Amino acid sequence: MAEGSAYKKHGTETRDQEREGEDASLPAGLSQVLGPSGLAPFRVRAFRLQWPADLLTSCAFEMETLILGWYVLVETRSVLLLTVFGALQYTGTLIAPLLGVAGDRIGHRNLLCCMRAIYATLAATLMILAFAGAVTPALVLVIAALMGLVRPSDLGVRLALVADNVPREQLVAALGISRTTSDCARIGGALTGAGMFAAFGMGPAYAAVAGCYAVGLALTLAIGSKTAARGAEVLAAGTARPSAWGDLREGVTYAWTSPPLQAAMLLAFLVNLTAYPLSNGLLPYVAKEVYLLDQTGLGYLVASFSLGALLGSVAVSMRGGLMPGRMMLVFAGVWYSMLVVFAQMRVPAAAVVMLMLAGFAQSFCMVLLMVLLLRNTDEKLRGRVMGVRMLAIYSLPLGLLASGVLIERVGYHTTATLYAVAGLLFTGLIALKWRADLWRADMPANAR
Repeated sequence: MAEGSAYKKHGTETRDQEREGEDASLPAGLSQVLGPSGLAPFRVRAFRLQWPADLLTSCAFEMETLILGWYVLVETRSVLLLTVFGALQYTGTLIAPLLGVAGDRIGHRNLLCCMRAIYATLAATLMILAFAGAVTPALVLVIAALMGLVRPSDLGVRLALVADNVPREQLVAALGISRTTSDCARIGGALTGAGMFAAFGMGPAYAAVAGCYAVGLALTLAIGSKTAARGAEVLAAGTARPSAWGDLREGVTYAWTSPPLQAAMLLAFLVNLTAYPLSNGLLPYVAKEVYLLDQTGLGYLVASFSLGALLGSVAVSMRGGLMPGRMMLVFAGVWYSMLVVFAQMRVPAAAVVMLMLAGFAQSFCMVLLMVLLLRNTDEKLRGRVMGVRMLAIYSLPLGLLASGVLIERVGYHTTATLYAVAGLLFTGLIALKWRADLWRADMPANAR
């Protein structure tokens, strides 16, 4: 799977020259300020453009999820349909590996532009229907399903693009900073979306969503495009290009035969199945039925988890010398422990505190998981491996649907406790099974 030495040397020199040129474009004083700090990735022009593009796109995601989730719950008064809405947003997880192949072939920036053009188009369509008074719960579910075909892959593609553009030694800082886009969006997007929906209705609120998508697309288009490594290698060798299925098979095999990658994939599957339904998908139900809150109260619950996550993302980006394999397991355990306590909370104020602590631990766990994946993956296979990683998101709709059924049978508190305790136990099993690969300081998974 290794690239030819001549091509690899040329590609490395080209990337170094690009980065040096981008660094030189900064004023000397600013370069000195950013150089030694966790903000050093902002010296790279592509990263400076990508960060606000990702932030605006993530804000649109959060506003859209809150607005439509609340609309479905209020119009149908069904927690089951709320979980169906949440699950439909992840319909594209099964095709995520194919999008990963596309990213490796056409370039991650080009693929991200195509995806964000789809978001903007669908949001503009729903905005027009909202102003016309033609929105129905069934139509919202259809839009969610269409958006869900590409949205689950956005995170993997944007992180692969980050890894393409920043130096390896800045990857922890870059991924931590990149993660803040989602965290900031959950705070600002949740509060803004809830406030606009309550004050002005769906039409104006969706105009803001469509605007965020459009500006995010424009900024992504401004990022320089790079030719996919595999395509350049094949053209240089003058050989026939492998089929898309061959590329996909290569990526899946690569991910599943590396013990650190295998463990990280399973942990990602687990947290999407048992943790994220509690802290994301079920929060509209928790706000309305458990704590008797309105849209604004829901915004505060979402924002509390996200504030903790933001603080965690900033902390991990500024912290050097972390061992990704070991620490992702430790913070997964802390995350689940906080969720066990959150499941017992009967008052909103206490729930907000526990959600903040859970969000903080979640950021450390997931940022370090991504660092492990990207550092231990061959550069020309990043898109495919991240596509396989996105398959783990498929467990989120499964967890959401199962939680909807369980809540109607045994209640919310019992369901939430069951999910959190099960996640804690299985995290322990992953740590035990792969202890040699994930816990020892001298293993590749813990490279600093």
